[in-house]
Amino acid sequence: MNRFVVLVFVTALVLGVSYGMHGPVVPVFAKDSVGATYAELGLIGMANFLPYMIIPIFVGILLDRINNRYLLTVGVILNAISLYLTSTANTVEEIIAYRLIAGVAHAFFWPTSESILSGDEESRVKYISWFIMFFVVGFMVGPLLGSVVLDMVGSDYRMLFQITAFVMAVAMTTSVIASPKTSKPVHGGLNLKSFGAIARFPVVVTLLLYSTAAFGVILTIYPAFMSDRGMGDNSILLLFFIFGITRVGALLVAGFLSKRAVPTFAASTILVSVGMGITAIGTSFIDFTIALLLLGFGCSILYPLALEVILSGTKKSASGRMIGAYEAIFGVGWAAGPAINGYATDAFGEASPYWLFCILGMMVTVMVVVFRRRLERVSSERVQD
Repeated sequence: MNRFVVLVFVTALVLGVSYGMHGPVVPVFAKDSVGATYAELGLIGMANFLPYMIIPIFVGILLDRINNRYLLTVGVILNAISLYLTSTANTVEEIIAYRLIAGVAHAFFWPTSESILSGDEESRVKYISWFIMFFVVGFMVGPLLGSVVLDMVGSDYRMLFQITAFVMAVAMTTSVIASPKTSKPVHGGLNLKSFGAIARFPVVVTLLLYSTAAFGVILTIYPAFMSDRGMGDNSILLLFFIFGITRVGALLVAGFLSKRAVPTFAASTILVSVGMGITAIGTSFIDFTIALLLLGFGCSILYPLALEVILSGTKKSASGRMIGAYEAIFGVGWAAGPAINGYATDAFGEASPYWLFCILGMMVTVMVVVFRRRLERVSSERVQD
């Protein structure tokens, strides 16, 4: 393992800590301090992920053409700026604008990191799993640190955001040196049609859309939902710590589970579906603990395997563009989930979107079973390669 890979892991860890410190609090801040409705919370969540639907495509093009160092650094800088600006927001519109910047930042950071770690075909599943795990470990520790900070500053959300922005700035140091100084060779022209190749994996794309939509809800609206169900700030942060633990556990076994693609895909959707069902009826700390354990494991075991399945059928010269297309799928799911949740909550009640995701999860599981032969064929080809 070379030093550049290690530095990417360190960058992910620091960013994960900063995300964990402020992420679960943003919906509560927007709802309680700014007066956002559930529909507006959905818009805020959608704004956070909307850039991720488009920008990764162009970042993917750049990954095949220029040095990754600059793209990684841009992502970290924009993250810190957006978080500091969020601390100054007084209206829903301002929060939406600043979360848009955060979405742009994530679109630079994540695909670039995956590109750096995907260079070695034999190790990319392990490296990407570890990369996500380092981020998740940070995201797991972050809520505990956020809880300590909130106790120290008297539940001042704005001060928490400012402190977290400085924590995020620490990641800038490692991102500057996290990739080689050598220039990146150009692989072909700016051919957007190459992104259509991801359509060759319709089952995997459907799985990703469902999982990322659910995950988007967890990150953007779930904390406010738990607050309405009687959970305090410290309880919410502790629950997200538990959520992080189960995500780490899932990523530790991701390499083993990658050898069993179909059962892993089916298990992930079942876990998410059941977790959403428990959420719909949850009223206590224990209920939400069980739900987040299931949701964390279900969402996390899918991502490394899905990327490996897609990259295994992609030429190395086009891997950057394919990573960009893969991450754009995340953006679609992350943006759609909060939007659906916010409007469904205002229209049909706070539990309705979670029942919807529960039912959709069962339908996606049936789809995995029906198309298992196609998935088994893709998986066997990957193992043979």
